[in-house]
Amino acid sequence: EVQLVESGGGLVQPGGSLRLSCVGSEFAFSEYAMSWFRQAPGKGLERVSAISPRGVSSTYADSVKDRFTISRDNAKSTLYLEMNNLKPEDTAKYYCAKYPGASYNALAYDTRGQGTQVTVSS
Repeated sequence: EVQLVESGGGLVQPGGSLRLSCVGSEFAFSEYAMSWFRQAPGKGLERVSAISPRGVSSTYADSVKDRFTISRDNAKSTLYLEMNNLKPEDTAKYYCAKYPGASYNALAYDTRGQGTQVTVSS
């Protein structure tokens, strides 16, 4: 069974940083596009960032551009999200997700992890 397990969330002050990790198992991690989504209380799911299988290309939501960086280590089957200059509006549950192929322009992901909570507050 394909599994994605996120970690690294927590409570951080505005302006602080966090690094999220997502370990994938039971699939050929290096062959699939991956992404990070988030969902704030009372709001819909928002795609934060996505990355191609080899990490050559990536995309970001305007709300996180120049603050967040997505990366992956295929040898470790791990996806990362480096988050800097965090703002209260970044507070959400963050999920990593796998796309069904090599394109992150696919209509939908096919697997999502359980998520990790990020809270930005003073």
